[in-house]
Order: sequence, then structure tokens, then C-alpha cells
Amino acid sequence: MDDQTPQGGPDSSYRVTAEELRQFIERFERLEAEKKDIADQQKEVMAEAKSRGYDTKVMRKVIALRKRDQDDIAEEEAVLEMYKEALGM
Repeated sequence: MDDQTPQGGPDSSYRVTAEELRQFIERFERLEAEKKDIADQQKEVMAEAKSRGYDTKVMRKVIALRKRDQDDIAEEEAVLEMYKEALGM
């Protein structure tokens, strides 16, 4: 059997090799393991903060806010205040 790509088939530069495929899969698996380790460390940080009396729910909100653009936050807070005033809160 000829090792050439059949006419109309995928380009030969995209042929799958077992070793390359294994390398991609193993790299992805290593990253998954690292991601799990990081998530475990984040849980430990929150557990320590909680044990010292910090409100971890509020801490998570602060972390989320720090990721956002300040203008977006200000606009959202202004709309929230307007809605609260409209409801007499």
C-alpha cells in the first residue's frame, strides 16, 4: 500500500502521528493536574482566611471586582443605586 495521501484527502502535513498525538495529550493532562493543584491551593487560602474570621463570600466578590474594568463597575453601581432608590430601599 502506498504511503501517499489519496487524491482529495487531507493534506499530508496534517497527518496524525502517534507520538505527536501522545505528546499533545500528555501536555494537556499535565496542565489539568497543575490546574487541580492550583485550585486546591486556592481552597486552602480561603480556608485559612475563613479560619481567621474573614468572610470568604465577600472576598470572592472583591476578587471578581478586581478583575473588572473600573468604569464598568461604576456604571453597574450607579444603576444599582438608581434601582434601589426607585424601590425605596
